[in-house]
Amino acid sequence: MNPGRMALFDLSSSWVTGRCCELAAHGYSRDGKKGCQQIEYGVLTDPDGRPVAVRVFAGNTSDPSAFTQIVEVIKDKLAIQRLILVGDRGMITGARIDKLRELNDTPDDAACFDWITALRAPSIAKLARDDGPLQMSLFDQQDLAEITHPDYPGERLIACRNPALAAERARKRQDLLAATDKELAHIAERVTKGTLSGADKIGIEVGRVSGKFKVGKHFHLTITDTAFTYHRDQAAIDAEAALDGIYVLRTSVDAQALDPAAIVESYKKLANVERDFRIIKSDDLDLRPIHHRLQDRVKAHMLICMLACYLTWHLRKAWAPLTFTDQAPHNGTTP
Repeated sequence: MNPGRMALFDLSSSWVTGRCCELAAHGYSRDGKKGCQQIEYGVLTDPDGRPVAVRVFAGNTSDPSAFTQIVEVIKDKLAIQRLILVGDRGMITGARIDKLRELNDTPDDAACFDWITALRAPSIAKLARDDGPLQMSLFDQQDLAEITHPDYPGERLIACRNPALAAERARKRQDLLAATDKELAHIAERVTKGTLSGADKIGIEVGRVSGKFKVGKHFHLTITDTAFTYHRDQAAIDAEAALDGIYVLRTSVDAQALDPAAIVESYKKLANVERDFRIIKSDDLDLRPIHHRLQDRVKAHMLICMLACYLTWHLRKAWAPLTFTDQAPHNGTTP
Protein backbone atom coordinates (compact mmCIF):
# COMPACT_ATOMS: atom_id res chain seq x y z
CA MET A 1 0.00 0.00 0.00
CA ASN A 2 2.64 2.54 1.06
CA PRO A 3 6.16 1.08 0.87
CA GLY A 4 7.73 4.51 1.31
CA ARG A 5 5.97 4.93 4.67
CA MET A 6 4.97 8.48 3.79
CA ALA A 7 1.87 10.43 4.81
CA LEU A 8 0.67 13.88 3.80
CA PHE A 9 -1.39 16.07 6.12
CA ASP A 10 -3.25 19.33 5.61
CA LEU A 11 -6.00 21.28 7.33
CA SER A 12 -9.14 22.91 5.97
CA SER A 13 -12.30 24.49 7.36
CA SER A 14 -16.00 24.84 6.61
CA TRP A 15 -18.55 27.21 8.04
CA VAL A 16 -21.32 25.93 10.29
CA THR A 17 -25.02 26.64 9.85
CA GLY A 18 -26.65 27.37 13.21
CA ARG A 19 -25.49 28.71 16.56
CA CYS A 20 -25.25 25.71 18.86
CA CYS A 21 -22.52 23.48 17.40
CA GLU A 22 -20.11 22.47 20.17
CA LEU A 23 -17.07 22.62 17.86
CA ALA A 24 -17.96 25.85 16.09
CA ALA A 25 -15.68 28.82 16.68
CA HIS A 26 -14.33 31.85 14.87
CA GLY A 27 -10.97 31.23 13.23
CA TYR A 28 -9.00 31.56 10.02
CA SER A 29 -11.46 30.76 7.24
CA ARG A 30 -10.08 28.94 4.22
CA ASP A 31 -13.43 29.47 2.50
CA GLY A 32 -13.26 33.25 2.72
CA LYS A 33 -16.40 33.35 4.90
CA LYS A 34 -15.35 36.06 7.33
CA GLY A 35 -17.45 36.47 10.44
CA CYS A 36 -18.89 32.93 10.32
CA GLN A 37 -18.24 30.26 12.90
CA GLN A 38 -16.60 27.14 11.51
CA ILE A 39 -15.16 23.73 12.18
CA GLU A 40 -11.75 22.55 11.01
CA TYR A 41 -10.69 19.13 9.82
CA GLY A 42 -7.40 17.56 8.87
CA VAL A 43 -7.07 14.83 6.26
CA LEU A 44 -4.19 12.35 6.21
CA THR A 45 -3.43 10.75 2.85
CA ASP A 46 -0.89 8.47 1.26
CA PRO A 47 1.40 9.93 -1.46
CA ASP A 48 -1.18 9.21 -4.16
CA GLY A 49 -3.81 11.31 -2.39
CA ARG A 50 -5.85 8.38 -1.08
CA PRO A 51 -7.46 9.58 2.20
CA VAL A 52 -6.75 7.23 5.09
CA ALA A 53 -7.78 9.24 8.17
CA VAL A 54 -9.65 12.39 9.15
CA ARG A 55 -9.62 14.40 12.37
CA VAL A 56 -12.12 17.12 13.32
CA PHE A 57 -11.01 20.15 15.35
CA ALA A 58 -12.60 23.21 16.90
CA GLY A 59 -12.90 26.12 14.49
CA ASN A 60 -10.12 28.14 16.12
CA THR A 61 -7.42 25.43 15.99
CA SER A 62 -4.08 26.50 14.51
CA ASP A 63 -2.24 24.43 11.89
CA PRO A 64 0.70 23.54 14.21
CA SER A 65 -1.68 22.48 17.00
CA ALA A 66 -3.59 20.22 14.61
CA PHE A 67 -0.32 18.70 13.40
CA THR A 68 0.73 17.92 16.98
CA GLN A 69 -2.55 16.13 17.61
CA ILE A 70 -2.37 14.08 14.42
CA VAL A 71 1.16 12.92 15.28
CA GLU A 72 -0.11 11.74 18.67
CA VAL A 73 -2.95 9.85 16.96
CA ILE A 74 -0.55 8.21 14.50
CA LYS A 75 1.80 7.12 17.26
CA ASP A 76 -0.58 6.16 20.07
CA LYS A 77 -3.82 5.05 18.39
CA LEU A 78 -2.54 3.73 15.07
CA ALA A 79 0.66 2.35 16.66
CA ILE A 80 2.79 3.55 13.74
CA GLN A 81 6.36 4.20 14.82
CA ARG A 82 8.12 5.06 11.55
CA LEU A 83 6.72 7.56 9.06
CA ILE A 84 7.72 10.45 6.80
CA LEU A 85 5.31 13.35 7.38
CA VAL A 86 4.78 15.92 4.64
CA GLY A 87 3.18 19.28 5.39
CA ASP A 88 3.36 22.89 4.25
CA ARG A 89 5.38 25.65 5.92
CA GLY A 90 2.47 26.72 8.11
CA MET A 91 1.85 23.18 9.31
CA ILE A 92 5.29 21.80 10.15
CA THR A 93 6.95 24.77 11.83
CA GLY A 94 10.31 24.94 13.58
CA ALA A 95 8.62 24.39 16.95
CA ARG A 96 6.83 21.29 15.67
CA ILE A 97 10.09 19.93 14.27
CA ASP A 98 11.69 20.38 17.69
CA LYS A 99 8.82 18.33 19.17
CA LEU A 100 9.38 15.60 16.59
CA ARG A 101 13.06 15.52 17.51
CA GLU A 102 12.16 15.17 21.19
CA LEU A 103 9.78 12.35 20.32
CA ASN A 104 12.43 10.58 18.25
CA ASP A 105 15.00 10.97 21.06
CA THR A 106 12.72 9.63 23.79
CA PRO A 107 14.42 6.69 25.57
CA ASP A 108 12.72 3.31 25.27
CA ASP A 109 10.67 4.59 22.36
CA ALA A 110 11.11 3.23 18.84
CA ALA A 111 9.46 6.26 17.20
CA CYS A 112 11.20 7.67 14.13
CA PHE A 113 9.23 10.43 12.43
CA ASP A 114 10.90 12.25 9.53
CA TRP A 115 9.53 15.37 7.87
CA ILE A 116 9.38 17.23 4.59
CA THR A 117 8.26 20.86 4.68
CA ALA A 118 9.25 24.27 3.32
CA LEU A 119 10.90 27.39 4.71
CA ARG A 120 9.12 30.70 5.11
CA ALA A 121 10.23 33.76 3.13
CA PRO A 122 12.29 35.39 5.95
CA SER A 123 14.26 32.17 6.41
CA ILE A 124 14.91 31.95 2.67
CA ALA A 125 16.09 35.56 2.64
CA LYS A 126 18.49 34.78 5.49
CA LEU A 127 20.03 31.94 3.46
CA ALA A 128 20.55 34.33 0.54
CA ARG A 129 22.25 37.12 2.50
CA ASP A 130 25.87 38.03 1.84
CA ASP A 131 27.89 34.83 1.57
CA GLY A 132 25.02 32.50 2.48
CA PRO A 133 24.61 29.13 0.75
CA LEU A 134 21.63 30.23 -1.36
CA GLN A 135 23.18 31.97 -4.37
CA MET A 136 21.67 32.45 -7.82
CA SER A 137 24.65 30.67 -9.39
CA LEU A 138 23.21 27.42 -8.02
CA PHE A 139 20.59 27.55 -10.75
CA ASP A 140 22.89 28.17 -13.71
CA GLN A 141 22.71 24.54 -14.84
CA GLN A 142 19.63 23.16 -13.08
CA ASP A 143 16.55 24.33 -11.19
CA LEU A 144 17.26 22.57 -7.90
CA ALA A 145 20.27 22.10 -5.65
CA GLU A 146 20.96 20.69 -2.21
CA ILE A 147 22.54 23.03 0.35
CA THR A 148 23.29 23.05 4.08
CA HIS A 149 23.26 25.67 6.84
CA PRO A 150 24.26 25.60 10.54
CA ASP A 151 20.74 26.66 11.55
CA TYR A 152 19.45 23.28 10.29
CA PRO A 153 21.72 20.62 11.80
CA GLY A 154 21.02 17.09 10.65
CA GLU A 155 18.69 18.32 7.91
CA ARG A 156 18.89 18.71 4.16
CA LEU A 157 17.82 21.88 2.36
CA ILE A 158 16.63 21.57 -1.24
CA ALA A 159 16.71 24.94 -3.02
CA CYS A 160 14.37 25.13 -6.01
CA ARG A 161 13.68 27.72 -8.69
CA ASN A 162 10.54 27.77 -10.82
CA PRO A 163 11.00 30.21 -13.76
CA ALA A 164 7.26 30.33 -14.54
CA LEU A 165 6.44 31.18 -10.93
CA ALA A 166 9.20 33.81 -10.93
CA ALA A 167 7.70 35.53 -13.98
CA GLU A 168 4.21 35.45 -12.49
CA ARG A 169 5.33 36.92 -9.17
CA ALA A 170 7.25 39.69 -10.93
CA ARG A 171 4.19 40.56 -13.01
CA LYS A 172 1.91 40.56 -10.00
CA ARG A 173 4.28 42.71 -7.93
CA GLN A 174 4.57 45.26 -10.71
CA ASP A 175 0.78 45.44 -11.05
CA LEU A 176 0.34 45.93 -7.30
CA LEU A 177 3.06 48.58 -7.13
CA ALA A 178 1.49 50.47 -10.04
CA ALA A 179 -1.96 50.32 -8.44
CA THR A 180 -0.55 51.52 -5.11
CA ASP A 181 1.32 54.35 -6.84
CA LYS A 182 -1.89 55.49 -8.51
CA GLU A 183 -3.92 55.63 -5.29
CA LEU A 184 -1.13 57.22 -3.25
CA ALA A 185 -0.79 59.89 -5.95
CA HIS A 186 -4.51 60.60 -5.60
CA ILE A 187 -4.11 60.98 -1.82
CA ALA A 188 -1.12 63.31 -2.31
CA GLU A 189 -3.19 65.40 -4.73
CA ARG A 190 -6.01 65.74 -2.18
CA VAL A 191 -3.53 66.82 0.49
CA THR A 192 -2.01 69.41 -1.86
CA LYS A 193 -5.45 70.82 -2.69
CA GLY A 194 -6.33 70.99 1.00
CA THR A 195 -9.31 68.63 0.78
CA LEU A 196 -7.53 66.15 3.04
CA SER A 197 -5.55 67.28 6.08
CA GLY A 198 -4.45 66.04 9.47
CA ALA A 199 -1.82 63.34 9.96
CA ASP A 200 -4.40 60.97 11.42
CA LYS A 201 -6.83 61.27 8.51
CA ILE A 202 -4.07 61.07 5.93
CA GLY A 203 -2.66 58.02 7.72
CA ILE A 204 -6.04 56.30 7.62
CA GLU A 205 -6.29 56.80 3.85
CA VAL A 206 -2.73 55.61 3.29
CA GLY A 207 -3.34 52.59 5.54
CA ARG A 208 -6.41 51.69 3.51
CA VAL A 209 -4.33 51.62 0.33
CA SER A 210 -1.52 49.63 1.97
CA GLY A 211 -4.00 47.08 3.32
CA LYS A 212 -5.69 46.74 -0.05
CA PHE A 213 -2.62 46.00 -2.17
CA LYS A 214 -0.25 44.55 0.49
CA VAL A 215 2.91 46.19 -0.87
CA GLY A 216 3.17 49.09 1.56
CA LYS A 217 6.49 47.70 2.81
CA HIS A 218 8.02 48.75 -0.52
CA PHE A 219 7.27 52.47 -0.01
CA HIS A 220 8.87 55.18 2.12
CA LEU A 221 6.09 57.43 3.47
CA THR A 222 6.25 60.85 5.11
CA ILE A 223 3.04 62.14 6.70
CA THR A 224 2.43 65.44 8.49
CA ASP A 225 -0.72 67.44 9.20
CA THR A 226 -0.36 69.36 5.94
CA ALA A 227 1.81 67.24 3.68
CA PHE A 228 2.19 63.72 2.33
CA THR A 229 5.09 62.45 0.24
CA TYR A 230 6.13 58.96 -0.78
CA HIS A 231 8.57 57.09 -2.98
CA ARG A 232 9.37 53.47 -3.73
CA ASP A 233 11.99 51.59 -1.73
CA GLN A 234 13.76 50.23 -4.78
CA ALA A 235 16.38 48.38 -2.74
CA ALA A 236 13.68 46.39 -0.93
CA ILE A 237 11.88 45.70 -4.21
CA ASP A 238 15.07 44.44 -5.85
CA ALA A 239 15.91 42.25 -2.84
CA GLU A 240 12.49 40.61 -2.97
CA ALA A 241 12.59 40.25 -6.76
CA ALA A 242 15.91 38.42 -6.55
CA LEU A 243 14.13 35.55 -4.78
CA ASP A 244 11.15 35.35 -7.12
CA GLY A 245 10.25 31.76 -7.93
CA ILE A 246 12.62 30.36 -5.30
CA TYR A 247 11.51 28.08 -2.50
CA VAL A 248 13.50 25.89 -0.14
CA LEU A 249 12.40 22.50 1.16
CA ARG A 250 13.53 21.27 4.56
CA THR A 251 13.78 17.56 5.32
CA SER A 252 15.30 15.07 7.71
CA VAL A 253 15.01 12.18 5.24
CA ASP A 254 18.34 10.55 4.42
CA ALA A 255 19.72 11.12 0.91
CA GLN A 256 19.93 7.37 0.33
CA ALA A 257 16.18 7.11 0.85
CA LEU A 258 15.09 10.12 -1.25
CA ASP A 259 17.23 12.18 -3.60
CA PRO A 260 16.54 15.93 -4.08
CA ALA A 261 14.16 15.38 -7.01
CA ALA A 262 12.17 12.85 -4.98
CA ILE A 263 11.91 15.34 -2.09
CA VAL A 264 10.47 17.95 -4.47
CA GLU A 265 8.03 15.43 -5.91
CA SER A 266 6.89 14.36 -2.42
CA TYR A 267 6.25 17.94 -1.33
CA LYS A 268 4.32 18.79 -4.48
CA LYS A 269 2.01 15.86 -3.79
CA LEU A 270 0.34 18.05 -1.16
CA ALA A 271 -1.71 19.13 -4.17
CA ASN A 272 -3.39 15.71 -3.93
CA VAL A 273 -4.66 16.61 -0.45
CA GLU A 274 -6.01 19.89 -1.82
CA ARG A 275 -7.83 17.90 -4.49
CA ASP A 276 -9.41 15.75 -1.78
CA PHE A 277 -10.60 18.89 0.01
CA ARG A 278 -12.24 20.12 -3.19
CA ILE A 279 -13.98 16.77 -3.62
CA ILE A 280 -15.21 16.77 -0.01
CA LYS A 281 -16.28 20.41 0.13
CA SER A 282 -17.83 21.15 -3.22
CA ASP A 283 -17.01 19.26 -6.40
CA ASP A 284 -18.60 15.92 -5.60
CA LEU A 285 -19.68 15.42 -1.99
CA ASP A 286 -20.97 18.81 -0.77
CA LEU A 287 -19.90 18.65 2.87
CA ARG A 288 -21.72 21.92 3.52
CA PRO A 289 -24.10 22.98 4.96
CA ILE A 290 -23.31 21.56 8.40
CA HIS A 291 -26.40 21.63 10.63
CA HIS A 292 -25.23 19.25 13.39
CA ARG A 293 -24.91 20.46 16.96
CA LEU A 294 -23.25 17.62 18.91
CA GLN A 295 -19.55 16.83 18.52
CA ASP A 296 -20.10 13.15 17.73
CA ARG A 297 -22.54 13.97 14.95
CA VAL A 298 -20.22 16.54 13.39
CA LYS A 299 -17.38 14.00 13.49
CA ALA A 300 -19.61 11.28 12.02
CA HIS A 301 -20.68 13.63 9.23
CA MET A 302 -17.02 14.33 8.44
CA LEU A 303 -16.09 10.63 8.58
CA ILE A 304 -18.84 9.72 6.11
CA CYS A 305 -17.60 12.41 3.72
CA MET A 306 -14.03 11.12 4.05
CA LEU A 307 -15.15 7.54 3.34
CA ALA A 308 -17.06 8.80 0.30
CA CYS A 309 -13.89 10.59 -0.83
CA TYR A 310 -11.99 7.32 -0.38
CA LEU A 311 -14.54 5.56 -2.59
CA THR A 312 -14.34 8.39 -5.14
CA TRP A 313 -10.56 8.01 -5.28
CA HIS A 314 -10.85 4.29 -6.10
CA LEU A 315 -13.60 4.87 -8.67
CA ARG A 316 -11.53 7.49 -10.46
CA LYS A 317 -8.58 5.09 -10.54
CA ALA A 318 -10.68 2.15 -11.75
CA TRP A 319 -12.44 4.20 -14.43
CA ALA A 320 -9.32 6.00 -15.64
CA PRO A 321 -9.10 3.87 -18.85
CA LEU A 322 -12.64 5.00 -19.75
CA THR A 323 -11.99 8.71 -19.25
CA PHE A 324 -9.61 11.33 -20.60
CA THR A 325 -6.05 10.94 -19.35
CA ASP A 326 -3.32 13.51 -19.92
CA GLN A 327 -0.77 11.84 -22.18
CA ALA A 328 1.97 14.28 -21.13
CA PRO A 329 1.43 15.01 -17.43
CA HIS A 330 3.62 17.55 -15.64
CA ASN A 331 6.85 16.11 -14.28
CA GLY A 332 6.47 16.31 -10.51
CA THR A 333 10.22 16.06 -9.87
CA THR A 334 10.88 19.53 -11.34
CA PRO A 335 10.36 22.71 -9.29
